[in-house]
Amino acid sequence: MIDVDIRHLESFIAVAQELNITRAAARLHLTQQAVSTHIQQLERSLQVTLLVRTSRGVLLTPAGDELAAGGKAVVSELSELAERVRHTARQQAGTLRLACCPYSTSLFSIEVADAMETAVPGLSVELTSVRTQQEELELLNAGTADAAFMWLPVSEVGLHHAVIRTDPRAVALPANHRLAGRAAVSLADLADESVIRPDVFISPEAERHWIIDPRPDGTPAPRGPSVAQIEDCLLMVARGRGIWLAPEPLSRWAPAVNICWLPVTDAEPCELAVVWAPRAPESLVARLIAEVRKIIT
Repeated sequence: MIDVDIRHLESFIAVAQELNITRAAARLHLTQQAVSTHIQQLERSLQVTLLVRTSRGVLLTPAGDELAAGGKAVVSELSELAERVRHTARQQAGTLRLACCPYSTSLFSIEVADAMETAVPGLSVELTSVRTQQEELELLNAGTADAAFMWLPVSEVGLHHAVIRTDPRAVALPANHRLAGRAAVSLADLADESVIRPDVFISPEAERHWIIDPRPDGTPAPRGPSVAQIEDCLLMVARGRGIWLAPEPLSRWAPAVNICWLPVTDAEPCELAVVWAPRAPESLVARLIAEVRKIIT
């Protein structure tokens, strides 16, 4: 494919119409040197001579006449296409309703909402904060949310998802734990540690994923106490009732002086995704995925 810069083509067309580089440069609000450079680069791309300079201006070669005849239509069609694309983007204006858990999205949800409203003029992004992924699913299934930020796996039938970030796994230990001085730990190091389970899992599959059950050697993960809320996990860890396995970003959301967070070197990473129902506005969801990936990757 020939690599032709549209700016170079626009400069050539102006020169072809004016038959004078000085007048073409003034019309385009460019320097004469810039216009001359554009013409030279265009000639190199096409591997032809488009014009010759004379004492009175320029003359087009037969190749230049051909390009001038068709180039204007190309530039016009591209300008019209760009306007149609911008018009389509403007037509997206409306409301996008996002559900999010503070623990998974507090570091970026506001920034994403602002970016979406900037990218799509007239769009209003509504953020609804819920405490658990189960509540997010309920909003999606009821049609009161268009999309949500959720950690995978999401086994709900009929929902779509796109991964927006992959994070390593970390473990929360009491500050006085025997492993607390390490730089990192492995699952073998944690083999005998009971895993605290917040009562927020959306399925048995999700619980097994988060407590890493079974372990790589096939042994079951020791189940610790079940707690009602995410915040209770930290209290139980601090009191020595067990450990908590979580995505690494949660260590930034939930630091504590009596808690030690360490990376788990051989645990599968966690995937954060945009999840949406089939009825959601696909064009806005696609733009949401693009914007959030730019912000958090």
